[in-house]
Amino acid sequence: MLWFDAEANFKRFASQDSIRYYLDRTVECGFNHIVVDVRPISGTVLYESDMLEPLTVVGPDTVRRDWDYLQCFLDEARKRELKVTVSTMIFPAGFTTFRQGAAYSDPELAGRTCVEYTPEGRKDIKDDPTKVAAFLNPVLPENQEYVLRFAHELLTKYKFDGYALDYCRFPDAESDFSPASREAFETYLGHGIDRFPEDIFTYDANGARVAGPYYKQWWEFRSGVIRDFIAEVRTLIERTQPGVKLEYWAASWLHAIYTQGQNWASPRSRFHEAYLDDWATPTYNRTGFADLLDVFITGTYFEKVWGMDDPESIEYGLARSLKDVDGDCAVYGSLYAQNHVDQFEDAVYLCLSRTDGVMVFDIIQVIENDLWDDIKRGIDRAEKEQKTQK
Repeated sequence: MLWFDAEANFKRFASQDSIRYYLDRTVECGFNHIVVDVRPISGTVLYESDMLEPLTVVGPDTVRRDWDYLQCFLDEARKRELKVTVSTMIFPAGFTTFRQGAAYSDPELAGRTCVEYTPEGRKDIKDDPTKVAAFLNPVLPENQEYVLRFAHELLTKYKFDGYALDYCRFPDAESDFSPASREAFETYLGHGIDRFPEDIFTYDANGARVAGPYYKQWWEFRSGVIRDFIAEVRTLIERTQPGVKLEYWAASWLHAIYTQGQNWASPRSRFHEAYLDDWATPTYNRTGFADLLDVFITGTYFEKVWGMDDPESIEYGLARSLKDVDGDCAVYGSLYAQNHVDQFEDAVYLCLSRTDGVMVFDIIQVIENDLWDDIKRGIDRAEKEQKTQK
């Protein structure tokens, strides 16, 4: 799979001829599948939507298309026998740095972004320029419904092969601490709590978290919110376009993303037991959502390729992902192209030989680092080995 990021390639794909050219390069390189990003951080879109505003400005560049960006990719991909996964960012809705995007312009989203709890106090994530995006609060039913509406629109307007959930998570440990999240958490517990957010955690003089009495339950609650939402997307796909595969990208370092609610492991995984003295409850595994997916795209975005005993290597990350998914869905290794330019052939080969596929992020890095030949050699090497084994 080769990923086509909406923002990074915004100007490059202002013309249909450019799309055709790079799809030809994609096929020549050996890819048989692409990912087309149509809803980036801004919350605006690159498809014909009746509910979301079109993406027309990225940084200094303005592009106004009188043609359907997504449909062009779909039509041209079919001509080249390429499968297409459509990707949308799920809960981001604007750039905090520029104060641009749906969270800032759509009155429907007023009061629905995350409330941060920081060492300095609480504030709306929209007003925090250090954050990557203005996230909608995943806890709010109206935000989940909002996402399901645009997912439904895509699934009923277009025919494609996969739907990838990107940024389907909480922003980080600081969000969300709104009254709505408190109420939902108390419902989850079955009783009220005396102090919120202090009963979750406080901050010491250095800004580090100090666990409160409900610290561990809080992380399980949040992971459960994400699992339950993914189940809703699964149901939506089955109801509208059941042939579409549900895909999900997340970082492979599973133990470090619990603050984001991203337990992509199988519910049978016991990885959390190593963290019972830190952040995990004994029942945290129940929030695992690999069983709801068709494909998990594991983000092995490391600079080292080889090293089965090195947690900072792609080889280790792939092995751990396979272990924790435990066969519940297919696993694709994914690569951040500019991390290991000198060893990209090895990285591609490793992903293809150890997992069910490879995803390369992003085409702009492939272009700028001229990685086409390296990728082709890696693909050819893996395919040759697979034929020999048969």
